[in-house]
Amino acid sequence: MAEANWSVGKVAKRCGINISALHFYEQQGLIQSSRNAGNQRRYKPEVLRRISVIKAAQKVGVSLDEVKQAFESLPNNRTPTVEDWQQLSRNWQRMLDGRIAYLQTLRNNLSGCIGCGCLSMTRCPLYNPDDELAEAGSGPVLLDQAEERAAGDKHHQAS
Repeated sequence: MAEANWSVGKVAKRCGINISALHFYEQQGLIQSSRNAGNQRRYKPEVLRRISVIKAAQKVGVSLDEVKQAFESLPNNRTPTVEDWQQLSRNWQRMLDGRIAYLQTLRNNLSGCIGCGCLSMTRCPLYNPDDELAEAGSGPVLLDQAEERAAGDKHHQAS
């Protein structure tokens, strides 16, 4: 295994991030460092791959908590291999597909409401007089139902 000899500045510069980001990632348990005799942080070169995964995941909307869970799922919390990345990215693609479907449903339902200008609350698909939807569950019930219908339609089309 490569020796931990990269300074904080070298890693930050190489990854194009601030030193404070490295410290934050370390506090969150996403990366690890060791300390030299002068108590300065030192990183193994493999930290570059972990930071690259973090940055790629963030760019597509994967949270740091989700990245941490993915890292923790790897044996001995190792740095992702090419094969690991393929599995992680497939999992994140499924998660992102779900988010995209939800956002599309949200967008489609809001456009009807915006189209009427909210002048007629009786025609608004999000309006819930007297909290009639409480029996159907908590949260945005109508949007959740629309999301479930969209997911069912997508599954049906794939079959």
